[in-house]
Amino acid sequence: MSLLSMFDKKTAIPTAEQALPGKDTPIATAQHHFVNGRPLKGPWPENLEVAMFGMGCFWGVERLFWQVPGVYVTAAGYAGGITPNPTYQETCTGLTGHNEVVLVVFDPEIVSYDELLTLFWEEHDPTQGMRQGNDIGTTYRSGIYTFSPEQHAAALESRNAYQQALSASGRGRITTEVLEAPEFFYAEDYHQQYLAKNPNGYCGLRGTGVSCPIPQGVSRAI
Repeated sequence: MSLLSMFDKKTAIPTAEQALPGKDTPIATAQHHFVNGRPLKGPWPENLEVAMFGMGCFWGVERLFWQVPGVYVTAAGYAGGITPNPTYQETCTGLTGHNEVVLVVFDPEIVSYDELLTLFWEEHDPTQGMRQGNDIGTTYRSGIYTFSPEQHAAALESRNAYQQALSASGRGRITTEVLEAPEFFYAEDYHQQYLAKNPNGYCGLRGTGVSCPIPQGVSRAI
């Protein structure tokens, strides 16, 4: 296979016919959060809400969110693709369609969804298409995956506001996908809270330096 065809494969979502078949059962992963000991898969307190974001390599993204006051638990995983129960090795081929994402379980009384969106926009570059910096491929695309009509509306509103701020700074168009949350597949044990286990490990997060306007009446506590 040529380098060009390999590059094309990793930067285009595969069709159902091209996608790897996957498997019927989930892959093995951790059961508890390495940092705070809370259950990765629940049950969680009923007052909590869930968000999901793709911002490039999920190692740094997960650390970004678990450090936010009001976030109860985080998990690294794969979403937005075709192949069921994918492994990391399979997603790296570009033939599953999945994105590296982070599931964020949070207390809305402490940190609002708008505040999480602000962090999302400011801490990566949402204009790069199928990449983040030197990380190239569909698994590194920018994405917001919503769990309610309210989240979806807030995500779109924040995207429009941030586009205005980016355009005023001479930057390009946002390529972030905003979709109803697809099925979330937990990543392997060693990916969970990776930078807590490997403090000197790779983190590819790089923001644009452009601030995201915060909706009126929302105080930023993060």
